Amino acid sequence: MKPISLTELAQAMGAARQDWQGAADAVVSDSRRVTPGCVFVAIRGENFDGHDFVPQALSAGAAAAVVDHPLPGCGDRLMVVPDTKNALIAAGGCYRSHFSLPVVGVTGSVGKTTTKEMTAAVLQSRYRTLKTEGNLNNEIGVPQMLFQLTEQTEAAVLEMGMTGLGEIAALTRAVRPTAGIITNVGTSHIGRLGSRENILRAKLEIAEGMADGAVLLLNGDNDLLGGVRLPRLDVVFFGLEGDFPLTAGDIEEDGGATRFVIRWRGGRYPARLPCVGRHHVYDALAAFGAGVALGIAPEAAAAALACYEPSGMRQHMVEHHGILVVEDCYNASPDSMAAALATLAQLNPRGRRVAVLSDMLELGETSRQSHLEVGRLAARCADVLFCWGEEAKHYAEGFETVKPGAYYFEDKKEFARRLTEFLQPGDAVWLKASRGMKLEEVVRAIYEEC
Repeated sequence: MKPISLTELAQAMGAARQDWQGAADAVVSDSRRVTPGCVFVAIRGENFDGHDFVPQALSAGAAAAVVDHPLPGCGDRLMVVPDTKNALIAAGGCYRSHFSLPVVGVTGSVGKTTTKEMTAAVLQSRYRTLKTEGNLNNEIGVPQMLFQLTEQTEAAVLEMGMTGLGEIAALTRAVRPTAGIITNVGTSHIGRLGSRENILRAKLEIAEGMADGAVLLLNGDNDLLGGVRLPRLDVVFFGLEGDFPLTAGDIEEDGGATRFVIRWRGGRYPARLPCVGRHHVYDALAAFGAGVALGIAPEAAAAALACYEPSGMRQHMVEHHGILVVEDCYNASPDSMAAALATLAQLNPRGRRVAVLSDMLELGETSRQSHLEVGRLAARCADVLFCWGEEAKHYAEGFETVKPGAYYFEDKKEFARRLTEFLQPGDAVWLKASRGMKLEEVVRAIYEEC
């Protein structure tokens, strides 16, 4: 981070006192990352309150602490604001305003991170590119990423997630994307938002931070996004099922890779992804479209997709003692479950296709029905189902309405033990659940016991 005036930050955050001396070369919300001269923002969380660490941060040399109420004994180094989380976003936006560079904003119910990684792979073919790290896609993480912009940064790809209305609106005003992507509108967070229409409203908030005429790429095959009209933006639809400006054909999967041809403005551009699954072609089309919108030649954008590397535990394929293990434990929703199971069905192992599933979270009143439907789909795509979790019993229930072969466990250790005893060389096992279920513990058990 390059230094920024404390007065400028105070004004951007709406601090009660706005006349400050000096500059900050870091803005942090974690007291463990405090360095002399930084600004510490005290954030309130469910299980902590950053205000408790303000004296410690100031003792460690912080130039100022951003708080939502005065604290005794802290002298004149407090920037008092109405809301510290909003202040952090505003500070990130203030810092972002010092840079004139192409920025792609990415959101959507499913595929945000994969699309972000593919877009970064495309942009890196021409630009020194900053991309969202890990899960830094929320109200605290996005400002942290903005503070990583430097004079050497030539482009950025920033992922924006949400759990409710208004969150992406605040983030996009800070990020100010020069191009945007909405991967799809599904049912993630429907328990909080109540309907897919409200999820659509939340995702479309990305447009609020975009200038007139900016390119917004939308998945035209999605039933809700396909009907979006935003006259002030250059909306480009992509997809596989309709007559879209940006589409793909000749899709072939072989040896853990997907080959296809991108069709764009009369041209045909061969592309390859080092992963399998038709759903990934959608992500690739969005990444290609963003790259072209930011000045990358179509043939170069298509070729750069081969440099994509799956991140985290997202469809990471590992051959372990003759067993194909697909680590896909980062997150789950009905839409991503359907995509994963469809891809499992396309695998051709010597042995069995084994679906290993745990709960999908934040589905509200739709949870039972969603788990039943995924269970029925698993019966059509997998030979056997192993599942664990409070809601996962509905997977087994749905599976058994189609055919036998579902194994449900109430105890996670027993679940892992029975699974590792069951697996044999030649099997393909796909593990997927919401992040909170920590299914990676079962992945480790496979590697240790099989």
